[in-house]
Amino acid sequence: MTERRRGRITAAGAIKAILGIQIGIAAILFGRDIATVLPRLSLSAPAPQLTKPVAPGDQRRRYDPRRVPAAPGQPLPDSADMPARLLFEIRGDALHLTGVIAPGDAARFAEWRAGRDLPGLMRLHSTGGSVPDALEIGRALRHAAAETEIAAGSVCLSACPYILAAGTTRRVGDDGYVGVHQHYFGESELLPAFIAVEDIQRGQAKVVAYLDEMGIDLRLMQHSLATPPDEIYILTPEELQDYALVTEPAE
Repeated sequence: MTERRRGRITAAGAIKAILGIQIGIAAILFGRDIATVLPRLSLSAPAPQLTKPVAPGDQRRRYDPRRVPAAPGQPLPDSADMPARLLFEIRGDALHLTGVIAPGDAARFAEWRAGRDLPGLMRLHSTGGSVPDALEIGRALRHAAAETEIAAGSVCLSACPYILAAGTTRRVGDDGYVGVHQHYFGESELLPAFIAVEDIQRGQAKVVAYLDEMGIDLRLMQHSLATPPDEIYILTPEELQDYALVTEPAE
């Protein structure tokens, strides 16, 4: 009778321990979600739309990866929605990379460019997306000694500046937007918070190593890390040159 009672006590204790662990994980995940949401519930005014011109000290704008203004300072029409995946088009003397950088786009780009004679100039118009794919595309462009350019009125936001950074020569046209912010690196809501944080830190370390490899001033990361994912920090022409994202004026 004593042995059976001890067995029942051991089983009950195990069940309580498992339940406690589950509650602890739930509390950690809940706390992480609250920490993410609270900054967005602050009483400060939300960032203005991307269409509002930026000035030094006033460079944060609202960010939606699916939509960009048709032209700087103009209202945002529905027809300005970004393609859901990168489009690769050779037009004139340049290869145009347009659209959201989706997971798997680096592999698609490698397959698409195989066997093709590509121009040496890459023009970008993208609201960003998958950071790992942007880094892989960027390394492919640097290996090909390609030039990168943001044409007048185009945007290069979020993960896109990492592709811009890959150019042996880098240019940004007048009224071209280049912006950075915080990134997600395969974050899963099913993972405990400490594992998710480790994934983000590993992802940021890869970005830092990549920027250093491309010869970009790592001070760029201070703006990326300080800007929440639903906003974008638009770099001024002076910052673009200071951080070496631009190497010469646009043609």
